[in-house]
Amino acid sequence: MTALVSFLVLCQALGAFVGAGTAIWSEFSYLYAMRDGELDRAERSHLRVLGHGLRFGLVLLLLSSLGLVLVAYFMHAPMQPAVTPEYWASVTLALLIIYAAWALSHKHLSFALGSAIAFTAWWFLAYLAIGLVPPLSFGAITAFFIVATGIFYGLLQYARMLVYPARSPHHA
Repeated sequence: MTALVSFLVLCQALGAFVGAGTAIWSEFSYLYAMRDGELDRAERSHLRVLGHGLRFGLVLLLLSSLGLVLVAYFMHAPMQPAVTPEYWASVTLALLIIYAAWALSHKHLSFALGSAIAFTAWWFLAYLAIGLVPPLSFGAITAFFIVATGIFYGLLQYARMLVYPARSPHHA
């Protein structure tokens, strides 16, 4: 059973880092694609492939998390994952990523805000998966996430401002 738990923890971390790495790659790819001010067919295809990478990371993370909860339950572990704030933070972040992706695809959320939310959530999931988030309450994790999202929103907007073509007064 220890081998199964180790495997599931490895899969959970792998899923989180595949998602976080793909989030970085997709941001750079989007910046590169938007240098000329519009997305062409090849650029859209590349971004779609990155979307599949993000989906794979999320599915791997969620399935391995579910596996860890089930193993802990069947092993009658004294500390069940479902009663920890880290578990609920992970679930909430995964749901937030799903919502942000849906809202972006249906244009219910601005690209700048949606991408900042997803980017920050992926990195929080990666840090939670490897245990680098200190023991905090769910509320503290939420507050920290909101502040980090604001910071990443500003950084990503600044990076986009540097890359987007300067608009002349005639094109405005």
